[in-house]
Amino acid sequence: MEQGREREDTYYAHSAGGASLSVRWVQGFPKQNVHFVNDSTICYPSGNYVIFINIETKQKTVLQCINGIVGVVATNVPYEVVAFSDRRLKPLIHIYNFPALTRRTKLKGNVLLDYTLLSFSYCGTYLASYSSLPEFELALWNWESNVILCKQSQPGVDVSQMSFNPMNWHQLCLSSPNMVTVWTIERSDQEQHFKAKSVKLPLEDGSFLKEVDLLFPQSLPKDPIYGPVLPLSAIAGLVGEEAETFRPKDDLYTLLHPTMHCWTPTNDLYIGSEEGHLLMVNGETLKVTVLQKAEKGQQLEGAPHLISPVTLVYQKDGVFASGIDGFVYSLTVKDSSSYKTEKFLEVESPVEYLASSPSYRMLLIQTDKGSVYIYTFDEEPTLDKVLDACDGRFQAIDFITPGTKHFMTLTRSGEVCVWSLEDCACASRTYLNTTATTLACSPSSLSAAMGTVDGYVYFLDVRSVESPRVVHKAFLSQAPVQHLTYDQRGMYLLVGTSEGSIFVIDARPTRSFQVLGFTEVSKDLLQISTLSLLGANIVRVTALSSLPEAERSSLAVFTLPIKLQSATADERGRLKDELIHKHLYEIEHALSSAVLDFQSSRVLGFCHQVPYICSYQLPEKGHRGVCILKPSQKVQSKHYGPGTLHLSSHGLWLLTVAKCGTLCVRDAYTLETFARCRSHSHQGHGIQSVRISVDGQSVLVNGKDDGTLVLLKWKRLAGNLVSEIIEYCHELLTSLNSSIEEQNNYLSLVRLTSELEQESEHATGQNRLSTDSSQEELLFPKSNTEIPWIQVKSKEAIEKEVRLFSQKRKAIKSGIKELAKTVMNMIEENEKAGDMAKLDQQEFCLDLEELDRLHSQSGEEVAKIKKDVEMHNLAKRYLAHLIKEECWSSMAVKGRALKCFHIPCVVENFPMRARTAEELKELKAVLQLKKIEAECLKLRKEIVEDQSAVTLAKNHHEEEDEEEDEEQTVLDTSLPNYLLGSLSTEFGVDTSLLSSQLELHSREEKINQIILLKDIIYKVKTAFNNEFDAAYKQKELEVARVKKRNIRIKEIISDLDLGESVWEPEFEDCEKPERTLVVENSEVTAPRHFNAWQRTKAEMIVMREIRRWIKARGTDSRRRGLMDMMGGVLEVKKEDILRMVIPQPAFMAKPDALWTEEERKQFGEYEKKVKELHEERDKYRKSLEAELKKLQNFIQESTQNFDEHLKRLFERRVKAEMVVNQEELKINNLVFSLLLDEELNSRELFLNNYLLRKQEEKSQTSEAIQKSKQDLDMYKESYDNLLAEDKVLDRSFKKEFSEIPSQQVDILYKLFKRRPRMQKPKAQSDASSIVPFGEQPGAGKLNKDTFAQLMKAMEELDSIHNMPEGVDSSVWDHFCITRRAKVENEYKVKQKATGLVEMTAFLRKRVEDDEKVQQEIEKVFRELILLQEEKVKYQLNLTIQMLLKQGQVELENFQQLLQYPDAILISRTIIEDLNSVIRTQGQKKVTSMMESKDVHKGIYQIEWEHKKMEMEMEDLNQKAWDIQMLFFSRDRQKYLNEPNYESLIALQIAIMEQTINVLDKTHKKNVNNCKKLLKKLGKFSNQRDTANYTLSCSLREELVAVSERQDICSAMGSTLTCEKIAKEQYERMMQQQKLTNISKEQAEQISVLQAEVERLRMRTFPALVKM
Repeated sequence: MEQGREREDTYYAHSAGGASLSVRWVQGFPKQNVHFVNDSTICYPSGNYVIFINIETKQKTVLQCINGIVGVVATNVPYEVVAFSDRRLKPLIHIYNFPALTRRTKLKGNVLLDYTLLSFSYCGTYLASYSSLPEFELALWNWESNVILCKQSQPGVDVSQMSFNPMNWHQLCLSSPNMVTVWTIERSDQEQHFKAKSVKLPLEDGSFLKEVDLLFPQSLPKDPIYGPVLPLSAIAGLVGEEAETFRPKDDLYTLLHPTMHCWTPTNDLYIGSEEGHLLMVNGETLKVTVLQKAEKGQQLEGAPHLISPVTLVYQKDGVFASGIDGFVYSLTVKDSSSYKTEKFLEVESPVEYLASSPSYRMLLIQTDKGSVYIYTFDEEPTLDKVLDACDGRFQAIDFITPGTKHFMTLTRSGEVCVWSLEDCACASRTYLNTTATTLACSPSSLSAAMGTVDGYVYFLDVRSVESPRVVHKAFLSQAPVQHLTYDQRGMYLLVGTSEGSIFVIDARPTRSFQVLGFTEVSKDLLQISTLSLLGANIVRVTALSSLPEAERSSLAVFTLPIKLQSATADERGRLKDELIHKHLYEIEHALSSAVLDFQSSRVLGFCHQVPYICSYQLPEKGHRGVCILKPSQKVQSKHYGPGTLHLSSHGLWLLTVAKCGTLCVRDAYTLETFARCRSHSHQGHGIQSVRISVDGQSVLVNGKDDGTLVLLKWKRLAGNLVSEIIEYCHELLTSLNSSIEEQNNYLSLVRLTSELEQESEHATGQNRLSTDSSQEELLFPKSNTEIPWIQVKSKEAIEKEVRLFSQKRKAIKSGIKELAKTVMNMIEENEKAGDMAKLDQQEFCLDLEELDRLHSQSGEEVAKIKKDVEMHNLAKRYLAHLIKEECWSSMAVKGRALKCFHIPCVVENFPMRARTAEELKELKAVLQLKKIEAECLKLRKEIVEDQSAVTLAKNHHEEEDEEEDEEQTVLDTSLPNYLLGSLSTEFGVDTSLLSSQLELHSREEKINQIILLKDIIYKVKTAFNNEFDAAYKQKELEVARVKKRNIRIKEIISDLDLGESVWEPEFEDCEKPERTLVVENSEVTAPRHFNAWQRTKAEMIVMREIRRWIKARGTDSRRRGLMDMMGGVLEVKKEDILRMVIPQPAFMAKPDALWTEEERKQFGEYEKKVKELHEERDKYRKSLEAELKKLQNFIQESTQNFDEHLKRLFERRVKAEMVVNQEELKINNLVFSLLLDEELNSRELFLNNYLLRKQEEKSQTSEAIQKSKQDLDMYKESYDNLLAEDKVLDRSFKKEFSEIPSQQVDILYKLFKRRPRMQKPKAQSDASSIVPFGEQPGAGKLNKDTFAQLMKAMEELDSIHNMPEGVDSSVWDHFCITRRAKVENEYKVKQKATGLVEMTAFLRKRVEDDEKVQQEIEKVFRELILLQEEKVKYQLNLTIQMLLKQGQVELENFQQLLQYPDAILISRTIIEDLNSVIRTQGQKKVTSMMESKDVHKGIYQIEWEHKKMEMEMEDLNQKAWDIQMLFFSRDRQKYLNEPNYESLIALQIAIMEQTINVLDKTHKKNVNNCKKLLKKLGKFSNQRDTANYTLSCSLREELVAVSERQDICSAMGSTLTCEKIAKEQYERMMQQQKLTNISKEQAEQISVLQAEVERLRMRTFPALVKM
């Protein structure tokens, strides 16, 4: 394969001589767009390289960027150059010739970080570039002369596509997902300028938004009351450039999102969008047309809906578009208003980019994965895959033994590729459909191992590179496989996982890739390296791990014998450390890589944080524990970033790679570098992996993020270096030759073990478990999923332990059951024991440690929950504190309410905050200012009065009277209420300092007025709150009085036993809101939690109360004596009369007949006492009832009086709120006026700033016009000079040839005027008929070609054959020189004329720009004048607030309600009297009209009833006639005679429905049969089409063959050819017959062998048929 350009890095001297590496080939896939260099070559960037591919031969050429990774690429087909940028600080643009790949030039600009886009013009030597942040600069280069013609910055604007207009290089289109901009390049002689115009995109639905002029709106409404309505930018207070583009949030609409664009030959633009709309933009006017998709009737079958094109490319009458569905669509535009969509081509994956070849005979199709297809437009179109990309970046690489022909790559998705080492041609691809991590090839066989994220290791047979296959699969663990390493002789495969386990697998296929065991190291495993020397009996393994917490590295070194015995590993598969001689080391600093040298005496490490390579000497004697290694040698690596170390096969070369992307080859002993090559760059995060072949001649380097694979070969290498590694390679391959043959032969017999067999083995292993092992069953539940090897070994160990200790386990279980039974009996006995003898439940716990653990665990959980609850409560308390501070504590007057006792009336006060010091300061300043103004006014009046008064002296009394009068006038300056606009004076507020509403013109006066009005509101609220506080205190007194009287009322009710309820007035929460801030115990529903000390305190209080009660009960003799002797009282009170009872004499228990006289007298006295007691009771009850009524009336009267007072306070509250609202309304009006003033000022300031910018722009345009005029004048002067010289040459012709005869002069003059005929290009050649844009050579190139053709034609005219007869040769030579000078001068005049026209057009555009700016300036001046008029008008026409009596102002025209030029104020009484008169007269008229209406209504009702009766009569007569003429059919007879007529009808309906269902099923069946038949016919038709296509291809080939044979026959003779053909045909027939017989015999033998194999298989494996 050709190498385009090999870059040699500086090489380092070695003792054996110099050495250097060179790039042999590069393999990468495009991440950016692929470009055509010419009709047969494409190119794309990959890493540090630009790769060129010949479409016809598939040959690759590589161009390396010397500064690192390649940025963006662009190509220029006419000049065959390639431009690309590098990605570094202050990047450059490199331009190279193709195919020589020599640097043409290097462009250096002022860009700081990166170029994002490059684009060549179709004609001329122009290159456009666009940079990323921070410049976002668009630049136009003349790449041939290496100069920037013009540039312009667009801060913050990202651009996704940039392209020149193929028909006009003066136009450049830049598009992004949010905007499309067309840039025009204007030129005047040698100066170029950018001029941008944005394309107005439609909305998402394809409709256009009607745009309004935001700067100078014309349709804003005029408000006669609230002042002028200003633009939104003025309302927002914007005065700078942002006001020009400001739009409110509600006025923002989502526009279309452009995806791609392409130019047309008519200078139009096609733009695709994410929403699926296709736009056509006129290149001159930028008018946007939304092309509508053709209707369904016009659309072909199978056409898609609206597609969102990923890329566009122009075709004739439309565009090619691609979507994410893998189709290429052809969009044909009709009538510039609609388009038709057709499926043009289907590709296997989504298409990311389309491009046409320069000749438009081919279409390049690039997929999202990087594959490239070429579609050729021929009579028979073809689709050829030029580049087949892999599925993702290369994850791992390795050589296939011996490393001289093929190598393997692995991607993340599990794609395994085998490549040819010679030309990097892909030999095969294998998809494993799993996420892969690493790859390694075995040195001892043609096999490879691949690790996955799931913990599997796949073994592949690569004997046949065209068809590798998986021969074995090992499931080691569930941790991802990170490292795979074969030892140098291929005996062992070491597998490292993310959990820190290293599995040892026998790498030989003859051992079925047996897993021998595993060992454990630290988790962060970085690298595994091995040392297996020829003739040695052991394999030494080194494993490097990181200790990130300690910023150290851990190193584990162990040895494996050639024959690893089964006793080396324990029952669980873990290798025994003492048998593998495992030693642990620690390094005091972090390493990123470490390898063991071939002397096994030292370890080479690559430092992670410092650029050093260190050598660590291993101790000769063994040790226990961890040994600390210290560096014995330290060499600078000259890399930066973490790196990796690799040893060559013979151990004398050390390869180092790092993040910088440089590969260094060092001497393994001295660590000195003797070869260096930079294959990748740090921008792509350097090199991921490197592999060196066994013979050391090839080095594979894989980039980490750039996806580039590079093969390096030795360009120069000393002889001793080559001989050493070649000799070792020969010895190694010789020793492994027999083993390789044996292993390869076995591989041919190996087949992949089926998953069913593995599952059966695992199921068998599970059945071996003992039924007693309940714990093991819980640990390893039965499942159908595959079990890792490490778990299988653990199960086997557990099974063995179960079988070994089964009897002991049974004995222990029986003992535990007996012990548990004994403990349960003890617990039952403990429950029956007394309180003193009962033990705690914890005493019966046998596992005290478990009990303590559970207690500690529960304690931790309780503490955690407690902490969470405390934090939650703390948050709630903090929130409550904030609310209380904001709404309660910060209020100087707390908000509260007062309620009436008997009526539903509530009065609230005004909650008020304390005025801040700043507010008080402002108020004080305003009051002081007002007082000063009042004093100034007083002094002015005194001065005026003194000047106008008589100079006579006046007495002191008159002066005092005048002063009193003046003071009185000053005090009387307060405004009346109707002009003041509020009723604040009714609350005793002084309004004398307020300014009149008619005098508030300046901003300061309005602000002072607002401060005074706020003070008035504060005073009004304060006055009302004072009244409210007085009423509140009064209610407190009333409540206290009522409660005091209720005590007596309750006593009376209890004495009278009335059972009535007593009305108890209480303050509600709204009246005492502070009660809501205190939580009572009754409000808490949850049980309260007490601490230990609180419970102890409560118990002590209860015990003290019990002792006190017992002590009180012990001294109760006095109370019992009083109860027995005097009824419990020492003195009988008047209240006790109602409870007094006179005891009956004892004899009253006997009958009356048995009473004695004495007893009868006692009975009389008893009755007299009882009567007297009753009379006393009645008198006392009546007095109590009167007192009760008096108290109730007093409470009722006092509470009603309070309610009346509160009603008046409520009215006062309403009036106070009205005053507050009036004052706030005035404040709002003033604030609105201030806001309007600010808006007017903002608008005026913006207009002034805008005017300044336009004036600056005007000065710039004037300067541009002046400069353009000067340049034009100078250019015109040179043009006139050239024109004059041309005329002079014409006039001086005859003078120069005056010596020859006049006849010859005339002949020569005619020849002097003669010009050669230039061959004009054909209107449309074959190539240009295909190319829509035609041939577009550069302007300079076209001029040079034209001039060269002219001079060549002049040489023909100057030939001696065209010389007239009789003219001397010297005269003819002089004539030819003169004519040539004349022609050259004419050519210069034409060139000057073209430049003059261009400069004139440039000047005209500058004049037009100047006129536009002048118009805008005039417009701003007009707007300023109108704004100033509106501002003055608004400042003079003030909005005032007036108090009017309730009434109505009546006007003739309702439309003039808002304007009062003719309105007058009328007293309300006049209007009410007039309304009463009108109302009386109207009532009379209404009464008379109602009477007339009732009379007419009665007449109409009688007439209607008469008509109704006539119509009813006619209906009855008609019904009688119908009955007589009624036709009595059979159906009606059946209806009358049939008893179950409805069931009969239902039966008929059911029969008909069944019939209809049968017909429907039959119809559907027929339809389905027809559909199947159509489908079969379609398939058959497709097959026939395919067959026809195949036959047509074959026919074409046959026709070619026939034509060739005809030619041969015509050359050799027909007779000989026919005989030869007949002979060959006869031989072929005989051979075919022979082969047919052989195939029949072999088929019979194969059938017999198959039957025998089936019979033997059935004997060996009997069928287990499920019964």
